Amino acid sequence: MSTNQVDSVSGDDDRDTDGPSFADLGIDDRILAAIADVGYESPSPIQAATIPPLLSGADVVGLAQTGTGKTAAFAIPILMGLEATGRTPRALVLAPTRELAIQVAEAFGRYAAHIPGLHVLPIYGGQSYGVQLSGLRRGAHVVVGTPGRVIDHLEKGTLDLSQLQYLVLDEADEMLKMGFQEDVERILADTPSDKQVALFSATMPAAIRKISKQYLHDPVEITVKAKTSTATNISQRWVLVSHQRKLDALTRVLEVESFEAMIIFVRTKQATEELAEKLRARGFSAAAINGDIAQNQRERTIGQLKSGALDILVATDVAARGLDVDRISHVVNYDIPHDTESYVHRIGRTGRAGRSGEALLFVAPRERHLLKSIERATRHPLTEMQLPSVEDVNAQRVTKFGDAITENLTSANLPLFRKLIEDYEREHNIPLADIAAALAVGSYDGDNFFMEPEPEPVERPQRDRTPRERPARRFDEPVGGSHHRATGTELATYRISVGKRHRVVPGAIVGAIANEGGLRRSDFGHISIRPDHSLVELPAQLPEETLEALRRTRISGVLIQLQLDQGPPQTRTFSRGHRREREGGKRPERRKPRS
Repeated sequence: MSTNQVDSVSGDDDRDTDGPSFADLGIDDRILAAIADVGYESPSPIQAATIPPLLSGADVVGLAQTGTGKTAAFAIPILMGLEATGRTPRALVLAPTRELAIQVAEAFGRYAAHIPGLHVLPIYGGQSYGVQLSGLRRGAHVVVGTPGRVIDHLEKGTLDLSQLQYLVLDEADEMLKMGFQEDVERILADTPSDKQVALFSATMPAAIRKISKQYLHDPVEITVKAKTSTATNISQRWVLVSHQRKLDALTRVLEVESFEAMIIFVRTKQATEELAEKLRARGFSAAAINGDIAQNQRERTIGQLKSGALDILVATDVAARGLDVDRISHVVNYDIPHDTESYVHRIGRTGRAGRSGEALLFVAPRERHLLKSIERATRHPLTEMQLPSVEDVNAQRVTKFGDAITENLTSANLPLFRKLIEDYEREHNIPLADIAAALAVGSYDGDNFFMEPEPEPVERPQRDRTPRERPARRFDEPVGGSHHRATGTELATYRISVGKRHRVVPGAIVGAIANEGGLRRSDFGHISIRPDHSLVELPAQLPEETLEALRRTRISGVLIQLQLDQGPPQTRTFSRGHRREREGGKRPERRKPRS
């Protein structure tokens, strides 16, 4: 195995301006035109190191973090060598999550914009089979899918990999963490032996090394050594705030800080929509982008941000990749990232084109260890800041009110409205100050013009610790009836056919079920892993299509056969005393300890 190590600054648009150009790598004009449309000027380090060996036909193992530009590193060579004929797939990309599958499929579509007749299809859990079956029947030259859904289509006979030329394992270590190792190996074994394989992973655990040795032919190993550095023109601050107070804290920052445009990072797609809606309700110009938003809507939203029609963007890490808007003066990490690379990538969205930038990090009390990790890895201490007080916010509101009056005094329409007000004053004999105040009432919410101090938290009474009698559960009732603490959704307990002997961990269960069933991490309740099965709390009212998909889901290569748990056998519901009574036994005397 030949090796090659290159350095890279984290971020998919941090290009190596001193290295080769895309044209120097031997890329044809059709794809060069698409790259120019996307806005890339020069290859990132992993692209410069990976594209030549892939173009030469070699298998490749790329060790690189998310956000280094690896999608283009494998997509461009595949598109150049692809035979876009017939209806059977010629390239298959396996991704651990549906979000990444969608993102990779969209990237292929952008790079293939000038290749007529080439079709790209994402297939993943949570999406209707009908959509995917229609796409496969029409013909897809590039398929991007999650392992579980790919296995489903292989078993149904709806996915034919016999003509496959290229196979990519993207974020292979994540796929293994989620319990897809046996699925991945089965897919690899079912593909032609003469295909070209590219494997990308952030780390190289033993299982990844085993796959590399078994299924790749003398691969070129490329390591992108990421430099966790942050720009010196970005001021980095953090504030300690509990999760429940984040929205209030953000509101204070937005009212007091002077910013041109801002991007706010959250962890989930659902959180982007919820936070953007709450900010709009508070009078801020905000919109969300995430992996579910169509490309044309994403482009329209980013265009509004660039033009100034929009001031605040709420985004996930995946949705913000490649985002380059000079107006962004502030980046707020509303949810702290769990890895340093994501932090560096996030705050790199500000301080563009030689400007200064501001980065603010919200840290919950239990997340201080993540703050320390970021500071150690970036070798850049963050400055703690105090949130603006209620008095600061109200003073700023008064200032903005006065500024609005001053600005409107220069309006060309001022004479028109002055005459109308003078006429009203003479006709009704009302002082000008009262007229002006009445007009202000029509423009501002007087009841909420000044921010009120938050009420002191009410001390909770101590819970009664007296044991209570619990009614026995009926034997024919499924376990459940509880409610999710965060969402209030009614939960039921489901049984799956994998347990400790299959070496499953909660993360693998959550990853596989969420991915294949189209669920969110927040949909899960308690998970109990037993010797030969596991119990998982999920929403009680799951759609039949989701249930059907989950029954066919595999974890560690085993069908989970999801079904409602019917609870323990009847004998377990009797107390020990009751059982002894039924058996005619007496309570044994406690043995005295030996002296």
